[in-house]
Amino acid sequence: MPREWHIAGRKLLLDQHTLVMGILNVTPDSFSDGNQFLQSEKAIEHAHQLVAEGADLIDIGGESTRPGATPVEFDDEIRRVVPVIERLAKQLSVPISVDTTKPVVAAAALNSGAAIVNDVSALRFDFHVADVAAKAGAGLILMHSRGGPATMHGLPPVPDIVGEVITSLRESISIAEKRQVKRASIVVDPGIGFGKTQEQNLELIAQLRQISEAFVDYPLMIGTSRKSFIGRVFDGAPVTERLHGTMASVAVAVLNGADIVRVHDVKAAVETVRNVNAITAMRT
Repeated sequence: MPREWHIAGRKLLLDQHTLVMGILNVTPDSFSDGNQFLQSEKAIEHAHQLVAEGADLIDIGGESTRPGATPVEFDDEIRRVVPVIERLAKQLSVPISVDTTKPVVAAAALNSGAAIVNDVSALRFDFHVADVAAKAGAGLILMHSRGGPATMHGLPPVPDIVGEVITSLRESISIAEKRQVKRASIVVDPGIGFGKTQEQNLELIAQLRQISEAFVDYPLMIGTSRKSFIGRVFDGAPVTERLHGTMASVAVAVLNGADIVRVHDVKAAVETVRNVNAITAMRT
């Protein structure tokens, strides 16, 4: 039976190739591309570029989740994402995801044409996000994280990060399914960078197969793009010099079971996963 991800109005096949989700931040303060696409016209143009480079999905966020980010009121977040989603939903053939932890923002985005909700709190901040996704039949991405933007890097590390991720995501899945989100609509994400140490981020990528096997009924997404753990591996490399490190982590993640990779640099990621998929297809 083919592996599928059910999102609002369609099914995405996961057996053919690793899906690439392109990141579009319409924020003034995201760590990598803050303020670049805050204007709707620039955001629309960039989304078309990501699709032209091969993105299978576009993830649009109106609130930065970087450490220390300033919280955004829901009405401001809606004003940032909804006009972009409304236009892109009419122009693009690929599904649109909204990156939010707020039910009211998720509902506005889904009503405007989005098909997926990407919740970086995995329902910890507000479990009513699951109600919104269930009502719309939308895809729901549950990402593991610890704390919030203001506290995540001040938390003491857990002794077993792989076990913590698996346990926490199982709890989030249970909440989602109890609130009528269909199993076939849920994706899990280990949450690279969100309340983890440098060593734990590397460990999660290295041990991703263990997480994939713990969630055989759920597609696995991972987002390593341009993150600070890559900069530390390269002795403090800035965001603009983390492309090759990102693609190395993408390749390892795909080899270890990732079904979806979330990236800023779509063309490089598409070429990376295509090559990895071609190699793994020759396994006997």
